[in-house]
Amino acid sequence: MFKKFTNGCVYVMNRYLPDPFLFAIILTIITFLGGMVLTAQTPLQMLLNWAGAKGFWGLLAFSMQMVLVLVLGSAMAQAQVFKNLLSKIAKTAKTPARGIMITAFVAVIACWINWGFGLVIGALLAREIAKEVKGIDYRLLIASAYSGFVVWHGGISGSIPLKVANEGALSAVAPDIFDKTFTISTSQTIFSPMNLFISGIIIFGLPFVCKAMMPDKEHTVEVDPSKLIDEQAITEDVSKFTPADKLERSKIMWVITLVLGFAYIIYNFTKVGLNLSLDFVNFIFMFVGILLHGNLRRYIDAITEAASSSAGIILQFPFYAGIMGMMTGMNPETGISLAGVISTTFVNISTETTFPLFTFLSAGIVNFFVPSGGGQWAVQAPIMMPAGSLIGVDPAKTAMAISWGDAWTNMIQPFWALPALGIAGLSAKDIMGYCVITLLFTGVIITAGFLIF
Repeated sequence: MFKKFTNGCVYVMNRYLPDPFLFAIILTIITFLGGMVLTAQTPLQMLLNWAGAKGFWGLLAFSMQMVLVLVLGSAMAQAQVFKNLLSKIAKTAKTPARGIMITAFVAVIACWINWGFGLVIGALLAREIAKEVKGIDYRLLIASAYSGFVVWHGGISGSIPLKVANEGALSAVAPDIFDKTFTISTSQTIFSPMNLFISGIIIFGLPFVCKAMMPDKEHTVEVDPSKLIDEQAITEDVSKFTPADKLERSKIMWVITLVLGFAYIIYNFTKVGLNLSLDFVNFIFMFVGILLHGNLRRYIDAITEAASSSAGIILQFPFYAGIMGMMTGMNPETGISLAGVISTTFVNISTETTFPLFTFLSAGIVNFFVPSGGGQWAVQAPIMMPAGSLIGVDPAKTAMAISWGDAWTNMIQPFWALPALGIAGLSAKDIMGYCVITLLFTGVIITAGFLIF
């Protein structure tokens, strides 16, 4: 019965889920019309929200960060040393079932530690396992790698729990309720019994759920071998090198570059510990990649090859920025935004017991249109944090409800899957049927966590 349901989800997604770019266009149209109907804004106002300063080009910096996550992570993985390491891990997967479980477990652990790292490592490991294990469904393998991303906002790189641990973060969204010194410690959010319960069950349960989704031989889709072909190392004729060629391969230039990079990496670790920003993760990817490739020329070639897979991010992120602009754009007369309408609707039907659950569900809906942790906080915190306090809900629980809602529906929102899909050479519809099952499984666990605690 479970496999039939899974196969049904896979069939529906394969048949009806459009390309992620068209998905972004559909969301744009829905948001545009929803803003006019629910907030009484004019078409011109919605157009300006979409294309204005806080709209279409509002995610340029973040878009570049995501391009670098994909390109730098892929370039690092092209180094022979890294390939050998992933290959050794992949060789422990002797059967398709074990390959699926190892991929899911490594990905979910890595994403709990740091989402940027986990997003790339899971997909790279999946590729290596596909090379080693015959008869494994490549779509499920990549879906298992991406499914680990569902825990990111409950992990130690979660942007909202880290944000509320800083002075001024809460007073900025609810100055009438929180003073500038009020903070929420990570012991109350990331390391709270409720969050550890949710995270723990997902981390240890996800590999078994992914294994249970394995299709029979009739429905198994193995990888196209052409997707796994790596560039072969080219034997270089040193005698024909020009002075410029020699400079590009100079060990002195390579060492100087590495000294600068790793000096800062060591310094930053002493200052922030494991609180790794996305910029710092990319910094690590870059200099570890330079180290593993052995000289700057090989690294340049690896970056050039990896960059071709970033097209989806470059194309789609401006449209999501426009959607965010329309979601947060307010009617100048009433001060109402579309995101505010959604959040307030859930607040109005909540009690002290159900408020965290409804906050989680509303965050999951908003995440379709604002698929960014920082954007999610900016949209929902001014409504949910003061409302929760007035109802009598612990602010830490409200913050984590927003966090988990933001992470949860990423399973069926192609936005965050783009880096993994770029590495894998697949489209969103190939994996989203399996991700629906992950969504349902984790939804039950997260809901139980908020109701039990």
